[in-house]
Amino acid sequence: MATFMREYEQQAYAALRIVAGFLFLWHGLQKVFGFPGEMPPMPGFIRWVAGPIELLGGILVMIGLFTRGAAFLSSGLMAFAYWMGHGFHALLPVINKGELAVLYCFVFLYISARGPGIWSLDSGADRH
Repeated sequence: MATFMREYEQQAYAALRIVAGFLFLWHGLQKVFGFPGEMPPMPGFIRWVAGPIELLGGILVMIGLFTRGAAFLSSGLMAFAYWMGHGFHALLPVINKGELAVLYCFVFLYISARGPGIWSLDSGADRH
């Protein structure tokens, strides 16, 4: 029973990469363009530094182009976001509402270590 998904490991990883990038790019769209929905209040440096990284990083991770670098930069951004936006209020993410930043940080760190995988524009250029 423990190995029932083993034959779909590459597809599951590709789905993780694509969905994580897709979800991340919407945070950037909201910060840069105010779409979808209203842009929450935030300092200008977050809008003009974090927004483009989220937007471009999300797109690049999703399509699997320059995946390692884009994911590493996105991971670092989320580590910074956690400590600047959540970590100083309380240490535990469940209390400081920083779970999403922590999850993005470690998902992108894993993607940067593993690389683009299948279903990516970089798939032929980044073999193990």
